[in-house]
Amino acid sequence: MPEPLLDVRDLSVRFRTRQGVVTAVDGISFSVAPGEVLGMVGESGSGKSVSMLAVLRLLTNPNVSVSGQVLFRGRDLLTLPDKEMRAVRGREIAMVFQDPMTALTPVYTVGWQIAEAIRAHEQVSRKEARARAVRLLSDVGIPHAASRAHAYPHEFSGGMRQRAVIAMALSCGPSLLIADEPTTALDVTVQAQILDLMRELNSRGSAMVLITHDMGVVSQIADRVLVMYGGRAAEQGPRQAVFHRPRHPYTWALLDSVPRVGGARVRRLPTIAGTPVSPGAIPEGCAFAPRCRLRHERCAERPALTAGNAEPTHLDACWLPGEDRARLRVAADGDRARPDAAADEDVNREVAS
Repeated sequence: MPEPLLDVRDLSVRFRTRQGVVTAVDGISFSVAPGEVLGMVGESGSGKSVSMLAVLRLLTNPNVSVSGQVLFRGRDLLTLPDKEMRAVRGREIAMVFQDPMTALTPVYTVGWQIAEAIRAHEQVSRKEARARAVRLLSDVGIPHAASRAHAYPHEFSGGMRQRAVIAMALSCGPSLLIADEPTTALDVTVQAQILDLMRELNSRGSAMVLITHDMGVVSQIADRVLVMYGGRAAEQGPRQAVFHRPRHPYTWALLDSVPRVGGARVRRLPTIAGTPVSPGAIPEGCAFAPRCRLRHERCAERPALTAGNAEPTHLDACWLPGEDRARLRVAADGDRARPDAAADEDVNREVAS
């Protein structure tokens, strides 16, 4: 089995605040193989973006502490000298940030910013860097790229800005691309075009980490899926396993909330009860327990991320009986409209038996 390109081990990110220390990422581990696409999904505040910013060492505030290991081609990025880390960013690992308007400098033209990223990592002339910037803009589908390279970010539409940010990320041919919500706030036509572009990049051999809360996007492009909740990994495994045989109640809820194109039309989409857990108020046990229909007494203890009986690569962090998840999921769906106390009593009895 080939060595992973990126191997993250027990990564934790903590913020020191006036109210005390807040844990935003709590000991997650995952890996990305060369040419693989990993989809990181979860609600806002689950720790997806923060974990990737920690991987690139972009959390520079003195009140932030990062622990664990981030091995990229065998080197721990968390211990690299600053000069070597700057050479890795952009050159070997590039990131497409969530908001392209704030990721681009408003007082410089788009073409100049892409050319600057090229010259920061390669010994090329201004003319050659400029020509490459125009080619990159053309490759990502910007019409009239030669003239649009002279435009400022505010003169681009949202979809064009997103394409420009992707062009900048690809300017030095990185081995790993981190895309943070690359299709958020885009209309469905532009979203489809961005996904097609990312598939093309992956076909050229680039590994990718796709951060999103959209399960539909992940189902189209990811090879493996990491489901996060409360800064922890709730479920992890191959895409087919996670989508067709989900094991964690949080994953069930995410999938149930996605509209279905076929089948009977529902009057109302299912929702996840309650609100996402605050990083400063994560319970000691299962982070999802306060919102879970199937919570029971043992949820007061934190579950470990372990594999199922038949699928060693499909992991989940839940105390429910592994061999009976499908039936318990159906039972929870049937109890959705019932009072919480009655449903909880039946579920506890079911799990105990």
